[in-house]
Amino acid sequence: MHQAAPRERASWPHQVGNIPPRAQSFQHRAEVEQLRAAVADGGTAVLCQVLTGTGGVGKTQLAADYARAAWESGGVDLLVWITASTSSAAVSGYAQVGIEVLGADPQDPEQAAKTFLAWLEPKPDTKPCRWLVILDDLANPADLRGLWPPASPSGRTLVTTRRRDAALTGPDRRLVTVGLFTPDESAAYLTATLAAHHRHEPADQLTALATDLGHLPLALAQAAAYLIDSGLDCTAYRQLLADRARTLADVLPEPDVLPDDHATTVAAAWSLSIERADRLRPAGLARPMLQLVAMLDPNGIPATVLTAPAALAYLTEHRTPGEDTRGSRRRRQVSAQDAADALRCLHRLSLIDHTPATAHQAVRVHNLVQRAVRDSLPADQHDRLARTAADALTAAWPKIERDIALAGALRANTEALISQARNALWHADAHDVLFRTGRSLGEGGQATAAVAHFRGLADAARDLLGPDHLHTLAARSYLALWRGESGDAAGATDAFTDLLADQERVLGPDHPYTLATRNNLARWRGESGDAAGAADALAELLADYERVLGPDHLHTLTTRNNLARYRGSAGDAAGAADALAELLADHVRVLGPDHIDTLATRNNLARWRGESGDAAGAADALAELLADYERVLGPDHFHTLTTRSFLAMWRWESGDAAGASPDLLADHVRVLGPDHIDTLAIRGLLAMWRGESGDAAGAADAFTDLLADQERVLGPDHLHTLDTRRDLARWRWESGDAVGAADALADLLADQVRVRGPDHIDTLDVRGVLALWRGESGDAAGAADALAELLADQVRVLGEDHPDTLDTRNILALWRRESGGNNVE
Repeated sequence: MHQAAPRERASWPHQVGNIPPRAQSFQHRAEVEQLRAAVADGGTAVLCQVLTGTGGVGKTQLAADYARAAWESGGVDLLVWITASTSSAAVSGYAQVGIEVLGADPQDPEQAAKTFLAWLEPKPDTKPCRWLVILDDLANPADLRGLWPPASPSGRTLVTTRRRDAALTGPDRRLVTVGLFTPDESAAYLTATLAAHHRHEPADQLTALATDLGHLPLALAQAAAYLIDSGLDCTAYRQLLADRARTLADVLPEPDVLPDDHATTVAAAWSLSIERADRLRPAGLARPMLQLVAMLDPNGIPATVLTAPAALAYLTEHRTPGEDTRGSRRRRQVSAQDAADALRCLHRLSLIDHTPATAHQAVRVHNLVQRAVRDSLPADQHDRLARTAADALTAAWPKIERDIALAGALRANTEALISQARNALWHADAHDVLFRTGRSLGEGGQATAAVAHFRGLADAARDLLGPDHLHTLAARSYLALWRGESGDAAGATDAFTDLLADQERVLGPDHPYTLATRNNLARWRGESGDAAGAADALAELLADYERVLGPDHLHTLTTRNNLARYRGSAGDAAGAADALAELLADHVRVLGPDHIDTLATRNNLARWRGESGDAAGAADALAELLADYERVLGPDHFHTLTTRSFLAMWRWESGDAAGASPDLLADHVRVLGPDHIDTLAIRGLLAMWRGESGDAAGAADAFTDLLADQERVLGPDHLHTLDTRRDLARWRWESGDAVGAADALADLLADQVRVRGPDHIDTLDVRGVLALWRGESGDAAGAADALAELLADQVRVLGEDHPDTLDTRNILALWRRESGGNNVE
């Protein structure tokens, strides 16, 4: 038998395999220092480091930089670079070292590989060879079973992989996660790469482009090459990139002109990883799961969305069929656990980040991974998938939003879905998720944002569905509602008036939507200042609701609630309290004690009980209600915080200043933010109490600061802004600035007339305060004349028996006596 002649062994230092060339404009990143650290925590030597991360983050370039630095510094005697994408590739690489370094037989590569690995084992009384083995692009941890270089004080191993399985870690291995470029690294990379080709772009455009590309090194390199080859400037290229009619392949270099010896385009960078993930158990689920993830928010997707019934149905439909016990192929129903396992498969291949502990943002994914996946979908599947995602979002949305963080995450995912699949959500009608996200904004206290959302929704519905479509009318209704909630009561009244005419024409006078609009119209008529007119309209509506829907229908009960409220606003606080007490019994009977409308009725009953003069009783009732709100909705829910505010107010009114406001403002800031309308309102309440406690100057200062923030956040004409101007004028007066206060209130009156109208109860109130200050400044006759004019208008608008009318009558008599005039009207 012929035996090969012994080969001459290599001399030191020696290199086997080619280190990839250094990328143009290579960035010195934080991971470089991690790789070069000689010891880990506790002083343990780092013998093996595993670089893991998604495709395109630059793992190979970091490994090449590490290898090149070790070689050029003379720190290694033997440098081995192996592309270890398969087990056979790793064996072949080891065999080559065995042949070149140890003179192993080239006819037996497996034995040559074993010889090399055995040689790496540390040996006593032998001068050690300093070695570095780099295994690039490990596809499967199983491919290195029995092939890991041994732990040796004279050697180091570096592995790059997209995998992050537990099998990659061990006592002598350290996992180094390679992330994206930082914004500074992205900007530096683009600037340097373009400058090398005599191209200079505005820094802000480069920063924006880096953000568009998600700071992915591979994408930045290929985008820079496209800019250079195409001659486009950065602004034009960003417009091209944003064009959703184009795929990633359309806006990046073709495969044969990739920079830095890239093997694949960005669009293809993850295709092999997806295939491998799809083969992991549960087989066939990773790809359809990633397709679903691709439709949602890259910054965080709640776990409940991806395990909703619609999501599971989609996964079942698209999973790879398997054989059953009879040998036939069928698709097994996907469970929530199967879906979670599919996410783990994608996580193991670094296609997503799956962190179940952060349930509201359990899944994160790079935006270009999403785009590449969407690009691969046929148009009909893309649209079906979009509506599936919308169904899953709707199903995951709780009826009562106890968790503000979850609500925010669901809205963010809906916005992401709308941004790239808008038309799919308007197939024949408007998908309910479009309405749900707007309601969530409003119910979460973001009324202005809800207005903007529903204005866009109403315009789109009118254009796509027609002006008389049910969803167009519904969008207009929500728009009018949140206009009112944002402070524009008059605008809401006008909008509901127009809507009512169209609904009566299209739907008929007895349609539930038509009746609901009459309810809303009455409400905002009352908020605009006509409480008596609102009460009359609601009394008529109640009769129609009882006739059409019955006495126990939710809408009938709601109308009774509103009717009681405006009876109270019209001056009959005791009657409102009595009506609400009767209504509460019916709410408990029909809806149950924990229904949100039952709780709201208890809140209203407490208010009118306080307005009737029983402040202590109102506070006691609200304290009990607060405990139930915290149990049912949670301590941070919007309604819970509102109840705490009312409780604080009535405790103050009952004389319990100490128990009025512990931590109230701090919790509002924490939960809702410093600029939320309710947070600003709490600041107003605290400023008022500061003045009533004797610190008029401090109250004036606090209202001055508040006014600046309300004008910035809400605008100068918002009702809360106008109210703060009134309160500021009051405390300026109380602190001794009579002239400044009177001038400020006179200016406010002009704006009140313009915004709220001359007959609004608050406009009349400002006139009364101005007349009072006129008298206290020495002009008793002028005060009497102004009050006489005010009284006539209050009788006309509010009625003879309204508390404000009665107060004005008494004050008028006082100033007539002071002026020496006749006390008779």
